[in-house]
Amino acid sequence: MSPLIVSVSGLRGVVGESLTPDVAMRYVGAFSEFLAPGPVVLGRDSRPTGCWLADAVRAELAARGWTVIDAGIVPTPTLGVLVQTSGAAGGVQLTASHNPPPYNGVKLFTPEGSVIDAEFGEEVRSRFHSTEERDTPPYATYDQIGAVQSLDDPLSDHLERILARVDVDTIRGRRFRVLLDSNHGAGGPLGRRLLETLGCQVTVLGEEPNGAFGHTPEPTAKNLSQVGRDVVASQSAVGFCQDPDADRLALIDEQGRYIGEEYTLALCLDHVLPKSPGPVVTNCSTSRMAQDLAAKYGTQCHLSAVGEANVVRRMKQVGATFGGEENGGPIDPRVGYVRDSFVGMAIVLDALAAEDLSLSERVERLPRYEIVKSKFTFPRERLAESFDMLEAAYPEATASRLDGLRLDWPDRRWALLRASNTEPRVRVIVEATSREAAETLRRDIEKLVGTADAV
Repeated sequence: MSPLIVSVSGLRGVVGESLTPDVAMRYVGAFSEFLAPGPVVLGRDSRPTGCWLADAVRAELAARGWTVIDAGIVPTPTLGVLVQTSGAAGGVQLTASHNPPPYNGVKLFTPEGSVIDAEFGEEVRSRFHSTEERDTPPYATYDQIGAVQSLDDPLSDHLERILARVDVDTIRGRRFRVLLDSNHGAGGPLGRRLLETLGCQVTVLGEEPNGAFGHTPEPTAKNLSQVGRDVVASQSAVGFCQDPDADRLALIDEQGRYIGEEYTLALCLDHVLPKSPGPVVTNCSTSRMAQDLAAKYGTQCHLSAVGEANVVRRMKQVGATFGGEENGGPIDPRVGYVRDSFVGMAIVLDALAAEDLSLSERVERLPRYEIVKSKFTFPRERLAESFDMLEAAYPEATASRLDGLRLDWPDRRWALLRASNTEPRVRVIVEATSREAAETLRRDIEKLVGTADAV
């Protein structure tokens, strides 16, 4: 049986194996015990299993006396906005993000509309595990059962916040031809509304949010090869590619070339920081492009541990203008403290419209690095020992154990070795000014650690 993965902000598992109705109900029930009075917003991505999962979660919350605002199928960043605008006590999004179809999961939100942080997550996890023998929950009496409310239009508030961040008239004047690959995830309906409001001529692949993914859901180069050809065939200026819950955005340029997720945040920063200078926050596995761009525009780039909740927490601490992660997840605090593919689309179009440049030309202006990644099975109890060994092997590098071990060299190379939050693997990420240098360093690190199954 596949393991149930419980991270700082939620859980994921294979439906019918590690993720069952009882597991979802106990987990959300544990979360609800820490909430202040108020409604709870419930949303889900387009996976067919989300239907019964929502039924179970809705029943658990209502039976405990909570009013449930049921948003139906909505993107994860939209759920964050809805929690804010409804004055909710919290939110629950049912999603497994980019995981394959057998998976689903539960992501939890604070009243501020951001994913819960590590401390809150640990409290929920501890309470959840304490109920594995399922004690009697604090269910409400018949006259205190919570109501269930639906929303006629859960997308408009999110849309309006995004439009307020860009020059709508200038973008409309360009009449961009764009392709959106929603891959039958949750992003199609809002994606079309946003792009058409911005005056774009839109081709949407996989618009219906039914979970029948047309390709493997993670928006990587391998999985988007056909989409690149579709961008060229449709003569689009840009291809926007979302993951199933639409909090991540990968880009394809007008020539059909995969630009990738690493460049989404960099393109946003290169456009936002000249107009709105201020601190930037990324996690410690994000490309050095973010640090270079912050320096270029006279501000500081702060690093956080990996995980959206950690980025958001650091953003609030330093009053960040913008933030995000390397997986194509920009975070604009004036829209919401959630990774947001729609923010990425709007800002990229704003950047292209402002200077009348193609996407490939805009990318060429960015700092250039090559990043390589691998993952492998490795005993977690031996990680600390491996960190010590690597620090000793590379005394010329600056070491940080903010999250795993990160090594930074004076020649701008860096490497990160850490345990994954979402799967039982250890990850290695290396970035350098050339692919050869990055690959060489990756191989050297893996040889020193002693792994034999890196992929």
